[in-house]
Amino acid sequence: MREDPSLISTEVFGPASLLVEYGSLDEVEAVLAGFGGTLTGTVQGGHRLDEDGRRLLDALAGHAGRVIWNEWPTGVTVSDAQQHGGPWPASTAPTTTSVGTAAVNRFRRPVAYQNVPRQALPPEIRDR
Repeated sequence: MREDPSLISTEVFGPASLLVEYGSLDEVEAVLAGFGGTLTGTVQGGHRLDEDGRRLLDALAGHAGRVIWNEWPTGVTVSDAQQHGGPWPASTAPTTTSVGTAAVNRFRRPVAYQNVPRQALPPEIRDR
């Protein structure tokens, strides 16, 4: 991966995994330091969480909007519960999502009206 950093920066749609062999957790953290934000990060570990697993999860939390233990990222569905992204650096818009029913909020633009005559206001914000 150090020889070809594009392996971690190329966007892939559909089922894909990048498995990386490492010699120490220090090496993993050094590689993660070169990452930008990502939607998900997965640790495939043992049945019980040990200190190494906890350290990896903590390291991923600085880069991924969704941190996963012993599972794979889900597919995308349009539902109220589906969210995508997360806090920076996984997303530059942590208050919105690009999937699910809440995704429509990405296209909203707040407008403030000051001293505008009632009849000139959009109907949905006029006093009744």
